Amino acid sequence: MIALSDYLLLAAVLFSISVAGIFLNRKNVIVLLMAIELMLLAVNINFIAFSHFNPAGAENTLAGQVFVFFILTVAAAEAAIGLAILVLLFRNRQSIDVEDIDSLKG
Repeated sequence: MIALSDYLLLAAVLFSISVAGIFLNRKNVIVLLMAIELMLLAVNINFIAFSHFNPAGAENTLAGQVFVFFILTVAAAEAAIGLAILVLLFRNRQSIDVEDIDSLKG
């Protein structure tokens, strides 16, 4: 049987990979968005694990799972808006580098 610590370890590894992806790659916006999505996935694993291993009883076990659906909805909207902004940026600048986005300051 998989214990709570195994889920927490997996979430910590995914969160660490996403933080490393954000700090190591500061040029490509698509990779930054993927790292943010991986960070949200790690948080969702924690919510599901704590919801499953809740000692309070069956009445509180769905709270974490319902919260995960809200996070997934926000993440999908964020990905759609982010990709739309990237398509417009690529049409105008012919690049999706972070340095080119930096030049849009007014």
